[in-house]
Amino acid sequence: MSCGWHAHLSAWCFLKRGVSHRAACLIVKGGTMSVILDLPYVYSIIISSAVAMIYTLLGGLYSVAYTDVIQLILIFVSLWVCVPFLMTNPHSMDISLTAYNETFQAPWVGTVELDEAGKWFDDFMLLALGGLAYQAFYQRILSASSYTQAQVTCFASSGFCLVLGIPSILVGAVAASTDWNSTSYGLPTPYERNQAGSILPIALQFLTPPYVSIIGIGAVAAAVMSSMDSALLSSASLFSSNIYKNILRKQASDREMMWVIRTSVVVVGLAGTALTFLDNSVLVFWLVGVDMSYTIMFPQLVCVLFFEVSNGYGATLGYLMGMILRLLSGEPLIGLPAAIHFPGCRLDAEGKLTQYFPFRTAIMVTSLLTIPLFSWLMAVVFNKGLLSERWDVFQVKRQEKPTAAAAAMDDERTNCGTEEASTAKQLLDTTRC
Repeated sequence: MSCGWHAHLSAWCFLKRGVSHRAACLIVKGGTMSVILDLPYVYSIIISSAVAMIYTLLGGLYSVAYTDVIQLILIFVSLWVCVPFLMTNPHSMDISLTAYNETFQAPWVGTVELDEAGKWFDDFMLLALGGLAYQAFYQRILSASSYTQAQVTCFASSGFCLVLGIPSILVGAVAASTDWNSTSYGLPTPYERNQAGSILPIALQFLTPPYVSIIGIGAVAAAVMSSMDSALLSSASLFSSNIYKNILRKQASDREMMWVIRTSVVVVGLAGTALTFLDNSVLVFWLVGVDMSYTIMFPQLVCVLFFEVSNGYGATLGYLMGMILRLLSGEPLIGLPAAIHFPGCRLDAEGKLTQYFPFRTAIMVTSLLTIPLFSWLMAVVFNKGLLSERWDVFQVKRQEKPTAAAAAMDDERTNCGTEEASTAKQLLDTTRC
């Protein structure tokens, strides 16, 4: 599969994932500011979006790289500073006592039923593999100075994620063990008010001293900004390099590309901001993005890396297959009805029709098998002369002269490398005129 066609096809999915990811980040940041600073939700969203766009425009990849280092340190230190104050506040019971016993609220440790095993397996695979096709991940890895540094960064970050996840679990456990009626927050509980997505700022504001809540807000702001600027820049680079430069204007100059990147940052930022007014659930936007990544983009990534037989025909059919099957499977979070009822499909406790079969994994595997099989089939059809060469849109027919084919492939690699180097240079500095 040629690097150009695969990049063009995947760019649209990456753009949609980037916009939904930015919307999720804005909801977190805006919700936090709204709770702590008592600002209207709309103002909080607009301010957060403006700050992220401005410093991404001014600094480019340098702003993303350097601020990420500071933000990671703030996240690690701030969250662990807040945990002891939350655990020892007078309004909450010992979380070990409320883990399996109902006190003020339901136990914070749930159960996994056998008939829900398929859904849990699907969610596990979604979390484990969905992020592998995320553009911002490769933005970091490809900027490493060596293969060793890239590998060390991946393994170190995986362990670091586990450590950072512990405070979040403890905050949720404390919130579920709290007598909210004894706090100034009052009843009903955050869960009953449908504010479970803002439980971190709520817990910091009502269960810790003011100076501790300020430290915690710094952690939340750092985490959100770290993700937001990455989503902005990665989406801008995708559009400018894979769509504008390679499809719309192949003769675009470096100066023109720099302005395209700036414009893309603003457009993606505004699109993500607009989505936040449609739904205020972080989970909705995050799941939509990672779901798309797992079912549609992950098979494309695997095939382009490990299956040489893959070509544009297989990639296109795999893309359409994954997209259509995912839409027909439905999604309760966005109110999309299911046209395909997989085994075990039934109403959940909230009365929503839910797929308990690992349907996302089934769609991913279907797309993964479709791409190489259809690629091989179309290669055979054109190489055997069953279809005229003029119908060979993606030029999969083997050339008569191997030397000519090798020269063409070398030229394509050279062009891809030159374009990527030029785009990388523009991303590093978006402040020049």
